[in-house]
Amino acid sequence: MAHSPSDHGTALKPEVAKPKLPPMFKVLLLNDDYTPMEFVVACIENFFNKSREQATQIMLQVHTEGMGVCGIYPQDIAETKMNQVLKHAQEAQHPLQCVVELA
Repeated sequence: MAHSPSDHGTALKPEVAKPKLPPMFKVLLLNDDYTPMEFVVACIENFFNKSREQATQIMLQVHTEGMGVCGIYPQDIAETKMNQVLKHAQEAQHPLQCVVELA
């Protein structure tokens, strides 16, 4: 690869160039007026491996702020967790919504 005059020899040293990590995604639960709080806490415990206390804190954040972050994962894991929550909520006939967004 030829260097253009604007390069000024500022190549990165090999030890400085780190491999690019995959983008991370937040898994969010959205508040609604129908899904029981206990169901939300159980979902957070089951699908995000949180303690009862952590799950309760996240549920309260969802309830008071309209949404809460359950975890941050690579895209495929985040989407899998989102789909697990949505399927579980649908089977229980709750309108709980779960979304993924870039962290």
